[in-house]
Amino acid sequence: MTGWWVVVPVKDADRGKSRLADVLGPGERARFVRSMALDTLAAASAAESVAGVVLVTPDHVLASWAQRGGAVVVDEPPGGGLDEAVLAGEAVVRARTPDAPVAVLLGDLPGLRPADLDAGLRLAAAHARAHVPDAEGTGTTLLTAAPGSDLRPAFGAGSSARHTAAGHVALDLPVASTLRHDVDEPADLDTLVDAPGAHAPGAHARMGA
Repeated sequence: MTGWWVVVPVKDADRGKSRLADVLGPGERARFVRSMALDTLAAASAAESVAGVVLVTPDHVLASWAQRGGAVVVDEPPGGGLDEAVLAGEAVVRARTPDAPVAVLLGDLPGLRPADLDAGLRLAAAHARAHVPDAEGTGTTLLTAAPGSDLRPAFGAGSSARHTAAGHVALDLPVASTLRHDVDEPADLDTLVDAPGAHAPGAHARMGA
């Protein structure tokens, strides 16, 4: 099997992570969304099992930075949501490398270590479709499809159960894995800062800054 292609869907930074509005002002939140996305893209690019990265976003600032870092950039489909963005990214990968396995990595994993992504993808390689639940076990941080299989995205609250029902096997990764720690709520910021070996958000942003 050839290397994985990773699709990273990211909303417009000015609209992203509204649940952090109580702790981050609008401009600060937009910068943080872009920083998290660049951290995630950089970690994915550094993973040994990843052959390429596709960013799907309507955010032109983020797109420009990511292109300089080597990512393929796709504009988010007009009026589409997260699932539509995922499918648009998958279509680009299938057109470029039809035999490659495809993974979807959400762009809010600023503490992600490349080795943890590699560990998740190694487990995923044994399944036609798989996913990694977030630390709470309800959401999804990684969704995968092997060659010959298609992604069945169903993101949003409670997505892990929907992905399991759609045939994406839940992978058993330790809760300490950085692949399971996304940032949605203010409390997630404390978890990120307190995690052993965690780096400050933005440390990977040199990828495109």
